[in-house]
Amino acid sequence: MSDSPLLEGLGVTAAEEAAYRALLREGPSTLADLAARHGASVAALRRLLPRLEDLGLVTRLAGRPLRLLATPPHVAVEALVASRQEEIARSRAAIGPLLAEAAPHPEELVEVVSGRTAVSRRYLQLLNGARDELLVLVQPPFATDAAVSSDEQERTMRRGITVRGIYGPEALDEPHALDHVRRAVASGEQARLGAVPIKLAVADRRTAMLPLTSQHASSVDSSLIVHPSALLDALVSLFEALWRSAVPLPGEDAPDDAVLALLAAGLTDDAIARRLSISTRTVQRRVRDLCDRLGARTRFQAGALYTHHLDR
Repeated sequence: MSDSPLLEGLGVTAAEEAAYRALLREGPSTLADLAARHGASVAALRRLLPRLEDLGLVTRLAGRPLRLLATPPHVAVEALVASRQEEIARSRAAIGPLLAEAAPHPEELVEVVSGRTAVSRRYLQLLNGARDELLVLVQPPFATDAAVSSDEQERTMRRGITVRGIYGPEALDEPHALDHVRRAVASGEQARLGAVPIKLAVADRRTAMLPLTSQHASSVDSSLIVHPSALLDALVSLFEALWRSAVPLPGEDAPDDAVLALLAAGLTDDAIARRLSISTRTVQRRVRDLCDRLGARTRFQAGALYTHHLDR
């Protein structure tokens, strides 16, 4: 058995764990026997005893002299885990009352995060801290590697979080960007293509994150964190307005829908070809086929018919 601490995360000190594990190895023992084998004094073990009993790690056997029995690990550890989970639940429930007690201070409604590493870290914290919903406006530049961000977002969805994302056309110019979006859609993200005036992420409609610098900056070196306020309400309203006018993006199994979605967004054949990693000639052939199937006379009409079909 490893001598490294195993129960530290459950509030068990190194000395308490060492005594418990020694008793597990030796079986029912007196304090004197345990002290001799464990290399500790009887007095030291006697001082640990009340705490070991409170933790449910040992039981006193009837009779004299006093003998101790180690509680089986599957019983002792499960009880400690359940107790710690109850403590965490009580602590989490305290967030609401504590927020109610906090007086609003204007300087606390908006934070500034500086440095690309700090911005990336704070964004991942926003993802990991979401409990119900994540709203995202996506466009370059990106503070977090797209693959890393995509993986974190998929983990967020596996926790049962609803994710809605609107992708600006420029976001799909990044290498493998459309592949990441399609996988996200397959994993449950609701993704749309549309106008994205700013980068934005909103968790549970309680915390928003957006760049401090203009959209034309080459990198995200600073960001604003917005807490519950009129500004946050405005950002959520902006997202919802953009969502209503955006075009749904299809998953990996709908290549024709991808062409139609990009058509509806107003992209040229060359731009569609770049985003789908296919040739312009292939795009033109697919557009002609889709126009025939939809009964559209022009590529723009095909995009409009696709949008109308989605709104029905």
